[in-house]
Order: sequence, then C-alpha cells, then structure tokens
Amino acid sequence: MALIHGFASSFDHGWRRTGWVDILADSDRPVVEIDLLGHGSAPRPTDPEAYGNVEGLVLEALPEGTVDAVGFSAGAMVLVRLALAHPDRFHRVALMGIGDKSFEAGGPSTIAGALRGEGGPEDVRGELFRRLAVSAGNDPEALVAFISRSQTPLELAELEGLRLPTLVVLGERDFTAPADRLVATLPDARFVGLPGVDHFATPADFRAIDAVVRFLDGD
Repeated sequence: MALIHGFASSFDHGWRRTGWVDILADSDRPVVEIDLLGHGSAPRPTDPEAYGNVEGLVLEALPEGTVDAVGFSAGAMVLVRLALAHPDRFHRVALMGIGDKSFEAGGPSTIAGALRGEGGPEDVRGELFRRLAVSAGNDPEALVAFISRSQTPLELAELEGLRLPTLVVLGERDFTAPADRLVATLPDARFVGLPGVDHFATPADFRAIDAVVRFLDGD
C-alpha cells in the first residue's frame, strides 16, 4: 500500500498524524513510507534541476508487485503520471485534492513568493501553503525548487489511458474543483465529493478516509 503526500507536506504530516496509517494497518494494509524529494525525511536539494526524477524515485520506493495507491494534490499528480506509465504496478488508485483546474497551465511564482515570506495578505492560498510547510518542518527553498522543476504538462485528455479502477475525492471548496471533466475522462472512475471541505482539510476529513477504504475493499 502506498500513500503519496501533497506539496509542502510529508508522509508523517499528511498521513500518519491524520490517522491514515493506523486505519489502514487495522485493515491489514501495511503502508510503505514515501516522502517526495524535497519534503519530510527525503533529501532537500534547492536546485530545480535536481528534481527531474521525482516520479522515478517514488517508483523505486514502491513495494514489489502490484499495489494500491493513494495520492493527494501534488502526490495525486505524481501518482497519475506513474499509473499512466506503469499500469502493471498498480491495482487501484485513489486521487484526492485534484480536479479539472489541476490540468490548467499555471506558474509557481506566487506560491514561491509566499514560501519565502514575500506574499501579501490577499494571497490566501500561498499563505496556507507557507503555513503548511512550516508545520511540516520543510525547507521553503527546497519546496520552491520542487515546484520550479521542469516537467512536461499533463493534459487531461491523456487520462483516457488510465484504465485502472480510480476513485476521485474532492472537497466542495477545493480550489481545483470541479472534477466533472476529470471523472468523465477517466475510463473506470467513481467520484466522492466532500461538502464544505477545502483543499487543505481533505486528508484529515474522515469521510475521505472512509471513502478510500471502501473503494479499496471493492465497495
């Protein structure tokens, strides 16, 4: 079982503190601990060029054989890329905190400024990422390098090739919402919406955990 955390978080902050690890262990699903490069216990280079193999490092960390996997936000985007490139490594995938707007072009400059303490009070999203980074004990410059890395944009239409059973969980107030086109594009998808929940609250919402466990059980 693999859990891939979101940007500015870590395995401990995103999955252990929110109860995911214990709940999955109680259902006989041991979890492999994965920190994205630049986050948590992983190395923290500050050169964007060092982040050219983020997906490859996650792939190397996966258990042997076929696994179930859950990704949140940036971790969900990493999981999508891996599942498209290596479908034989996955059984079921759950994508949380990504919606139609996750596949729109956008630069990292605003969030980078906020991480460096340069954001203004009007940049609510950037400030929330900065606070998340601080609470997770991450290095802002490593995070800036992570979001500044060079990667080929992922088009929503490419997800027609993701034929694995897929669950999409998205908060009603998530800034990437809605997920109508995303769910319609995925060949074998189901959707669970979380009323009143924003992006950052999703991993800690028990309804998200419950939906994922039920999905993994085949319900």
